[in-house]
Amino acid sequence: MILSERSDRSFGPSTPSSVKIVISGGFGVGKTTFIGAISEIEPLATEAAMTEVSMDVDDPGRREDKTQTTVALDFGRITLDQSLILYLFGTPGQDRFVFLWDDLVDGALGAVIVVDTSRIDDCYPVLDYFEKKNTPFVVVVNRFENERRFALAEVREALELEDWIPLVECDARSRESVRDVLVALLEQVLFHRVAV
Repeated sequence: MILSERSDRSFGPSTPSSVKIVISGGFGVGKTTFIGAISEIEPLATEAAMTEVSMDVDDPGRREDKTQTTVALDFGRITLDQSLILYLFGTPGQDRFVFLWDDLVDGALGAVIVVDTSRIDDCYPVLDYFEKKNTPFVVVVNRFENERRFALAEVREALELEDWIPLVECDARSRESVRDVLVALLEQVLFHRVAV
């Protein structure tokens, strides 16, 4: 009888599972904006003001309006349902903070690599990093205003991306656009797991 009493007990809702996704890319490509567009919480961004001294180290390129820079990580959260929470971790884009990446990527389901086509060279080390880690990823061209647009086929060729790696466009300010990128990443994760 004790057994049946225990089986009738309600233990309440189970603890939700969590999944980590990393948002990465070069300096000033829109990682913080990407996370902020979809996070249900005010994104935690460990940022510092850019000073004249840092301009010699952290070149914002054509982003003359950039006044803040991530110095450790960005963090956001999306509750998909009662059983699943998605955590977004943004890597800092500056070379001097690459030592943080291993900890941020540890345990990640996959990664979104954000590209600014006006600074395409900044993307190569990021792609190399995630390929060496064997982390599933999608590559996202963040469409900045008043910027020359390249066809995705041209970007794929410039980055020497294999055909099986998703390459999509995104407006990092748009919740719907960011959502579509995350869906593409989850599809890539499934493809990667089936292929292994």
